[in-house]
Amino acid sequence: MKKLLEKLFEHKSLNRVEAQLLFTSITEGTANEAQIVAAISALKMRTITVDELNGFRQVLLDKVVPVNLNADNAIDVCGTGGDGKNTFNISTLAAIVIAGAGYDVIKHGNYGVSSLVGSSTILENYGYQFTTDEENLANQLSESNLCFLHAPLFHPALKQVGPIRKNLGVRTFFNFLGPLVNPVQPAYQLTGVYNLQLMRMYKQILAEERSGFKVVHSLDGFDEVSLTGPFKVAASSEELILYPEDLDLKTIQLTDLHGGTTVEESLHIFTQILTGKGTDEQNSAVLVNAALGIQCFDSNKNFREAYEEARYALQSGQAKHKLDKAVEISKHVKIQS
Repeated sequence: MKKLLEKLFEHKSLNRVEAQLLFTSITEGTANEAQIVAAISALKMRTITVDELNGFRQVLLDKVVPVNLNADNAIDVCGTGGDGKNTFNISTLAAIVIAGAGYDVIKHGNYGVSSLVGSSTILENYGYQFTTDEENLANQLSESNLCFLHAPLFHPALKQVGPIRKNLGVRTFFNFLGPLVNPVQPAYQLTGVYNLQLMRMYKQILAEERSGFKVVHSLDGFDEVSLTGPFKVAASSEELILYPEDLDLKTIQLTDLHGGTTVEESLHIFTQILTGKGTDEQNSAVLVNAALGIQCFDSNKNFREAYEEARYALQSGQAKHKLDKAVEISKHVKIQS
């Protein structure tokens, strides 16, 4: 560990094997808290490399709690977090809308670390009960097209790192890992990142492993398509910079996406949107991301068609119905810790 820290302090990059050794020390408890903070800080001060990201990621996937779900025609929808924008849970709602449109969604997520409310926070407060029970999760997926994998249950190797991340309160390389370590590695993925360097890395990694994917970044810093200005979309065969008007959508303001200052307020906003009482601006932010997710399944499907599928799923109540069904089934097992 000391040699690896010295290399980081000298502003040198780790190769993939060295990254695995470093992260193994962190996750197996052989690194002390001071060493973990030092490693996090050193990596925070520069751009992480693809080799480092892949090395860290491989350690987590090797140590994951296994769950056998049919992920061959499923999608994960998530963002790296860490954009500091305090928006409502756009990617979580987009995932639910995609399920409402009839596509399988196996969402991976966690409590907020550098933000107030993560996907786990909002779903838990909505009534969803986390589990690693394979049969229960499979039932959720078959009955509601939706299930949720709460990261701490599936990545116990990160247990001792959680308090350190929380105390730091800033985005770290752990934010980069979340969207890449879904335990079942779904065939499709929509991921939001908060800068263009991460977009390039994610595109390189996902192009090798996913049947269809999109990586999105709003150029004013959001880890999703915010519609507050131009945004970039990267897929396996193309990269586009688009403006809202390119998709026949209106530009909206940051204040339109405010996520609340308490968990209760965030849950209220989430529920309002899910029940069809969201503002036009809130709805469009959810639907544009849901439409891009739907396009991951079929690259030939045009955006307007995907957007209308998403719009119907939200406005007809199908999205809420699917989430409510998943919540109901999740309660058939005890909460696991």
